[in-house]
Amino acid sequence: VPTMSTDAPATSQEAFVQAFMMIIVSELGDKTFLIAAILAMRHPRLTVFAGAFGSLLIMSVLSAALGHLLPTLVPKRWTQLAAAVLFFVFAAKMVREGAAMPAGSAHMEEEMKEAQEEIEGAEAAADVDAIPLASAEAGEAFPHPQAHVLPRASGPAERALEGVRNLLSLVLGPVFVQAFMLTFLGEWGDRSQIATIALAAAHNVYLVTFGTIIGHSCCTALAVIAGRYVASKVSAKHVTFGGALLFLLFGFYYAYAASQPTPVDIIEDHMGSA
Repeated sequence: VPTMSTDAPATSQEAFVQAFMMIIVSELGDKTFLIAAILAMRHPRLTVFAGAFGSLLIMSVLSAALGHLLPTLVPKRWTQLAAAVLFFVFAAKMVREGAAMPAGSAHMEEEMKEAQEEIEGAEAAADVDAIPLASAEAGEAFPHPQAHVLPRASGPAERALEGVRNLLSLVLGPVFVQAFMLTFLGEWGDRSQIATIALAAAHNVYLVTFGTIIGHSCCTALAVIAGRYVASKVSAKHVTFGGALLFLLFGFYYAYAASQPTPVDIIEDHMGSA
């Protein structure tokens, strides 16, 4: 019992730091980061930040809650072992991705083009008026975008989804909804979401949630304020290798944690020896 109380503060601090660092290395230069950066060049920054961060906030809470439920279904040792395996897989994947990336900011520019195409496709589907990216970079003024309801949906589900989107666009504004939806869809199933679930399963869910939210707020704020500049200066190759090293360390940490005896094991050993 004394050993458990001594380790609790350190574990709590590690939960917050690990969640925060995981978000930083995963999201810096990610497609959702670039989407927020491009939208902020074409629309009011505060609105873009509110939409993107609101989406990430909900995603963080949902992911952490899911991770919090896992230890109730399987033993904590297995959740820690699963977290170790996930982080080792992520680290290997990031090493492979980093090795295939060109040096400098060429990869980031390519990601920026893909994000731009995704935004233009979403704007064409929703008929949201927006200034072209080239004009936004030149500092030209643009009118406040307006959303229009178009009879494109065919099935009941599509019509319902379009109705909800149009309602939210009317209440919150089309730019907010666009930033929210593009970010949410981009993050769903992303590496950072899965890592958040793994961290919440192994640590205090509130600290993990707080760490991921703070990390997302920092990345989103940086994206809307100076995302284009950061994308042109940061080497995606170096960021990816740095993330791989961090995830590798996480993997060893959770593999070690899974190998340690739990309080139940200690009690059973004590009762067996008695």
